[in-house]
Amino acid sequence: MLAGCRRALPAALGRALRGRAAGPGRRAVSTSWCPVGAAFDAKQQQQQAPRGSAAGRETGLFGVPELSCPEGFQEAQDKALQQSEQLVQKACSTPPGPETVMIFDQLSDALCRVADLADFVKIAHPDFAFREAAEEACRNIGTVVEKLNTDVELCQSLRRLLADEVVMSSLDPETRRVAELFMFDFEISGIHLDEEKRKKAVNLNVRILDLCNEFLTGAHLPNKIDKNVLPEHIRYNFTAEGNYLQVAGLHADCPDDLVREAAYKIFLYPNAEQLSRLEELLASRNSLAQLVGYDTFAHRALQGTMAETPETVTQFLEKLSDQLSKRTRKDFEMMTKMKMKLNPQNSKLMPWDHPYYSGVLRAERYNIDPGLYCPFFSLGACMEGLNSLFSQLLGISLYAEQTQRGEVWSEDVRKLAVVHETEGLLGYIYCDFFQRPDKPHQDCHFTVRGGRLRENGEYQLPVVVLMLSLPHSTRGAPTLLSPGMMENLFHEMGHAMHSMLGRTRYQHVTGTRCPTDFAEVPSILMEYFANDYRVVNQFARHYKTGQPLPKNMVSRLCESKKVCAAADMQLQVFYAALDQIYHGKHPLKKSTTEILKETQEKFYGLPYVPNTAWQLRFSHLVGYGAKYYSYLMSRAVASMVWKQCFAQDPFDRAMGERYRREMLAHGGGKEPILMVQGMLQKSPSVEDFVDALVSDLDQDFETFIMDS
Repeated sequence: MLAGCRRALPAALGRALRGRAAGPGRRAVSTSWCPVGAAFDAKQQQQQAPRGSAAGRETGLFGVPELSCPEGFQEAQDKALQQSEQLVQKACSTPPGPETVMIFDQLSDALCRVADLADFVKIAHPDFAFREAAEEACRNIGTVVEKLNTDVELCQSLRRLLADEVVMSSLDPETRRVAELFMFDFEISGIHLDEEKRKKAVNLNVRILDLCNEFLTGAHLPNKIDKNVLPEHIRYNFTAEGNYLQVAGLHADCPDDLVREAAYKIFLYPNAEQLSRLEELLASRNSLAQLVGYDTFAHRALQGTMAETPETVTQFLEKLSDQLSKRTRKDFEMMTKMKMKLNPQNSKLMPWDHPYYSGVLRAERYNIDPGLYCPFFSLGACMEGLNSLFSQLLGISLYAEQTQRGEVWSEDVRKLAVVHETEGLLGYIYCDFFQRPDKPHQDCHFTVRGGRLRENGEYQLPVVVLMLSLPHSTRGAPTLLSPGMMENLFHEMGHAMHSMLGRTRYQHVTGTRCPTDFAEVPSILMEYFANDYRVVNQFARHYKTGQPLPKNMVSRLCESKKVCAAADMQLQVFYAALDQIYHGKHPLKKSTTEILKETQEKFYGLPYVPNTAWQLRFSHLVGYGAKYYSYLMSRAVASMVWKQCFAQDPFDRAMGERYRREMLAHGGGKEPILMVQGMLQKSPSVEDFVDALVSDLDQDFETFIMDS
């Protein structure tokens, strides 16, 4: 899953809150860099230099001096707001020209540099005072952005530029697109409305933001039940609290069918407050969309994406569902047989069975105990593997760099310098990889600072954080990754490379600041590299013996992922279809639960369970409202790019350069479908997307023969 650029700070600066060439002179090589693998396999220790040295000086988070204490957020925020006031005045008094776009981007950058950083700190910093100060900064900057979104004079300065055909024709394509994106963001906030309606749009935006936060909190709250309701022999699976048991999840991997059934029915039991929040959120989004001139929220959300319209998304999902239906039925039949074998008394396949029995089938058919793989995937070896791949494909190396005192929020955070063989230093990745108390259990990428060409000709280097939840090393072994963890690491590093190489002139469209259904392509493409033996063979070595991971183990692992993969994909189609209906025409024809039941029957196939409301746990409705389909569409594009460009040779430097030039370099500064066309040398249709996804499900004949 992507974070940091998905905040609900809408309109003129909202897209950014989610360069072509670097400035003159390449960045000098630092003497404090060291090999990346050793930095991660070393025992966790504070990476801090002696107090007297340059690297030992005190600083604040991410090297921002004000952020050495929580109160510094107020200072950083005040500075940003003061700067933004000056830039608003400058924008309003500057004659139409390229400088107008540059001022807007500076304004966006001034606010983003605090808001994006605060967005990360508010969920990840171990100190509550820092988290609270960051939350407050997010709220305050959000309020300012709302005002700017409806500042008529500010909008007029941009409108004058867009109306001047002579000036517009003289602008380069990227500058023109950024100007249009700023205007599009103004318009979706209702800048064209009268004052009363503009106020209504602002109030709706604020209310939507609050509802999103409340819904997210509610989606993760456990449910309680009187312990006497459950049979005594399964109670130990749940946390006891007096006479109650807390159910905090679906226990999808538990081998006991009764535990999974109980967890499903209790965790998904409808909560009236959460239901009311969801209904108000969907209604408010629809009201806002219609207020600013769209038929539905989905029409508003999909403008500028690869799909472009809800109609295209629906067509994509329905065609995919049709293509999957036979395969899905076969998968469900296999799961049913396995359930019958293990639980003959109660063999009807239910929604709580799908994740468990698909896992049982994978393990039985291919013997893929993660414990057999972990010793080959030490974190240091995986990082060296990524380093080697990026070096061969893109001419890029990763180096661990010593941090200053106060620069990181936990002593086990590693800082990586990303260095190109001829262009020098491209940016920094902070790796917050290890588990700690109160740290969210989610793998994600945060933009902390976007890249842009500064006024003095230097390039502002991008800074990102990659957050994982890996186990710490032990006395006898380095951190060892399961195959799933290794794939997630490659996925998140795909986002990081997009951020490093999306070197646009404007930070409003830097790196991953692009449409959602394109943003996941670089990360999903990295999963294909992570599942290719030629790539894995370069780094997967047993941490004790140095023995390489046998080829048949990699083949078995890859093929095991295809077991029940049609049913897994069908589940994603169901979620995406539900998301489209919820954000489609309002008022909804039925309750959200009745719509869930109907959609589940049409797009999934396993029966709806009475008195459950899965939609109240569907947290992606917040960050991916009307865009959940993006995962499937991005996977289709990644599959096409892999098969056409890298399957023959995953280290092909010429293809790597083409990939950088056509897809990574533009960030969001070019229409996504044009980037895909540039890479594939053709314009893919909905049918092409569907065929790419379905062909990935076919078993590899060579592996089948080898394992027979």
